Amino acid sequence: MLRVLLSSRMLAFHALVVVVVPSFVMLGFWQLGRWEERAAAAEQQEANINAAPVPVEKLSGVGEDVDPDDRWRRVTVTGSYDAGNELLVRNRDGSRGVGLHVLTPLVTDDGTGVLVNRGWIEQPPTATSRPDVPPPAEGEVTVTGRIQFSETEENTGIRDRGGLPEGQIMLVDVDELGTDLPYPLYGGYVELTEEDPPSDPAPEPAAPPETDIGMSLSYAVQWWVFAVIAVGGWVFLVRREVRDTQGGGPSGSATGTAPVDGGPDSPDPAPRPPARV
Repeated sequence: MLRVLLSSRMLAFHALVVVVVPSFVMLGFWQLGRWEERAAAAEQQEANINAAPVPVEKLSGVGEDVDPDDRWRRVTVTGSYDAGNELLVRNRDGSRGVGLHVLTPLVTDDGTGVLVNRGWIEQPPTATSRPDVPPPAEGEVTVTGRIQFSETEENTGIRDRGGLPEGQIMLVDVDELGTDLPYPLYGGYVELTEEDPPSDPAPEPAAPPETDIGMSLSYAVQWWVFAVIAVGGWVFLVRREVRDTQGGGPSGSATGTAPVDGGPDSPDPAPRPPARV
């Protein structure tokens, strides 16, 4: 049996199983880790959205970006919109497809600004035409919304930001946008969910992304099932190889043995003819 298991063919199969099975197990744990990360992020997002709103200065400050753990928290801020420095953010999803987000600074009583994403509008017919943007509310406004950290090339992967029409941007990069404004900015920006008094008409409020944790858990189970199948296949092939080798040689039941003369199973000898006198 040992000689069968150490044959060149079986050694190659053993090596394959030794490599494949641990790989399948590790891939399963990797997918499980991804699922746990996404589940934790979705749980935190839901908890932050449902938390009571706090003043924006509790979660942000001038020259300080928003802590990722505070993303989606609701904040409140009161001030007046600076419509003259309004910008449009390209390639943003809405209920009717890809369009633009309307980004308007809100200046507080102490002269500090916060960027407010007032919502989504439809894409204009051409890339260079100016879309119809609902104007912001005039006078003092209290905004409630979800706080977001600044968008950069590093955390979005967007590299090409040139060649845009005037007044349009690809990223809400607060540090970069702040260089063109006459007042300091709070870090991050606010996605408007409520406004008092409300604008009418108003852009469509930006909706939070769905908390989809993906298929990583089922993928992890699949990798582990593959590992079990590989081990089961190895056991099956080893047993079959041993059985085939043992059954291929001579067997007493298959060939039989010749009877010995004089033995109990020997036939009686033929009678001899009588001798002549």
